[in-house]
Amino acid sequence: MQAHTAHIPVLMREAVEALAPHDGGIYVDGTFGRGGYSRAILNAANTRVIAIDRDPEAIEAGQKLVAEFAPRLTLLQGPFGAMDVLLTGQSTNQVDGIALDLGVSSPQLDNAERGFSFSHDGPLDMRMSRSGPSAADVVNEMSENELADILYTLGEERLSRRVARNIVEARIETRITRTAQLADIIRRAVPRSGDGIDPATRSFQALRIHVNDEMGELKRALIASEILLKPNGRLVVVSFHSLEDRVVKEFMRKRSGNAPAVSRHLPANDQNAPAPSFNILTKKPQTADADETAANPRARSAKLRVAERTAAPAQKGVAA
Repeated sequence: MQAHTAHIPVLMREAVEALAPHDGGIYVDGTFGRGGYSRAILNAANTRVIAIDRDPEAIEAGQKLVAEFAPRLTLLQGPFGAMDVLLTGQSTNQVDGIALDLGVSSPQLDNAERGFSFSHDGPLDMRMSRSGPSAADVVNEMSENELADILYTLGEERLSRRVARNIVEARIETRITRTAQLADIIRRAVPRSGDGIDPATRSFQALRIHVNDEMGELKRALIASEILLKPNGRLVVVSFHSLEDRVVKEFMRKRSGNAPAVSRHLPANDQNAPAPSFNILTKKPQTADADETAANPRARSAKLRVAERTAAPAQKGVAA
């Protein structure tokens, strides 16, 4: 098993500054990981942080931080999409800020036994919560059409049908149970490009997102944030690929009343539309500077979006 490298949160300084922690405030770190955001928020002011992670390894590793900042840090196991439910037992139903650092963490990627990475051979797992169907279950049991749809929709893999066909043909011979095994199958279907990105990257991303229902979790978390945030409370989201960023962008636009009209022939402002529940503070997403990108290649695709809660009631309906 590989030694874990420290997870370096991308755009963390900018995200915490946007969150604007203040003394007496209550903040939710919806994606605890190894506690980078929680520590930064707790150090920024005399705050209380309620941190959430569905990975039992993150919960176990986080107990030292809980003890260090006792009693100001509470660590809860569960999906961040259920943060409103998780907070019901925490004597609060209103918070001053919510931070979401989306995607997979470095410790998850670096531990071959977790099965997230095509760079290290390990069991084909990818489950953040260690429960439910694994990536091996998906690639061995789903139909060719279902696999192709997942790879195209969640991984934006142009050759999704070819990859799915190769997977189905390979599993006839033997069950696909290892990350290296699957990566080799994908590489035989997808030519290597000149950008240096491994041909397995998009398909592994798609499977991880599907196995963990990451898009569903994000949408549920955005709706929960609207319920939990006090007026003037901040929602801060760092995303790493276009699918996530699109959901966050559209949610903030709709909830701020800035969504485009359905038709150019209709008035932009519907008199019956609900009052905006958020004000967008980042008209364009903030990105990492050259120094951070050089130090951490993962920062290249990161986008930070921030919105501030108004006093209007939470709106009904889906996130995006």
